Amino acid sequence: MTNAIEAEGLVKVYPARRGSTEVRALDGVDLQVPQGTVLGLLGPNGAGKTTTVRILTTLLRPDAGRATVAGYDVVTQSNEVRASIGLSGQYAAVDENLTGWENLYMFGRLYGMPKADAKMRANELLEQFTLADAGGRTIKTYSGGMRRRLDLAAALIGKPNLLFLDEPTTGLDPRSRLGMWDVIRGLVREGTTLLLTTQYLEEADELADTIAVVDTGKIIAQGTADELKAQVGGERIEVVVRDRAMLPAARELLGSAAAGEVEFDEHTRRLTAASTGGAQQLVAIVQAMGDAGIEIDDITLRRPTLDDVFLTLTGHHTADETVEENV
Repeated sequence: MTNAIEAEGLVKVYPARRGSTEVRALDGVDLQVPQGTVLGLLGPNGAGKTTTVRILTTLLRPDAGRATVAGYDVVTQSNEVRASIGLSGQYAAVDENLTGWENLYMFGRLYGMPKADAKMRANELLEQFTLADAGGRTIKTYSGGMRRRLDLAAALIGKPNLLFLDEPTTGLDPRSRLGMWDVIRGLVREGTTLLLTTQYLEEADELADTIAVVDTGKIIAQGTADELKAQVGGERIEVVVRDRAMLPAARELLGSAAAGEVEFDEHTRRLTAASTGGAQQLVAIVQAMGDAGIEIDDITLRRPTLDDVFLTLTGHHTADETVEENV
């Protein structure tokens, strides 16, 4: 299968500013995205996801390494790359003083479309993204979800087969996020190749064929969601203890019944350990907790999540880092 995106050894260093040290945003990133697939770049703020997208879409030059997009070199053939892709960034790149239709028409004309074609394409996209009824309204009256849909529509104005979505659902409410997922699934069904950056674990799990886990400017793991989860192990037991004072006793009891180390969060009173016995083991632990006088608010048996994967690989959760510079 031909790769729509290939990157090898990408490095990007932002120079030191007053009172700060230099930021090594990318530190040797390698990527391959086959045509017709979805790659999810998963990582916290500041991990290097946006810098990767900026380099691959020719908005930023790498300090080292090389990359090709749609068969074109991102440095020496940047015009050809731009003509082959669509990009939807973290913030809707639309003019809020224009109507939805006027925005799409303007983008069409900027792409070099004749007036009649730009008008037709604007109408098609408004219908496709269920914005036809709002097409005559100015963007300042749109909700956040509507703006994001219009921004994605603008990225598709030139009918690209390769699309970059940089955190497309950031700031959306749960309902709008699910709506965007449906739109993205529709694009995938039509054969569009996607590179999707996200800090939402469930988003990567739902949308991506392959996930690349990014941390401190490096790809630290790559594979399908199931392959990454398999690195953590099998099922896990979670117990929420009612009395925080009973956490040490509950931790000792769970450790003797389950396999491996017991993780615990004192704030949420939650204990987590690997399970080797399935539902029967769960019943035995409930009985043992009762015999020891340890009251529990909740106990469950679940498969590993991508958050478990990220914690295992990096020692922190995806939401633990907040970096002011958007890299």
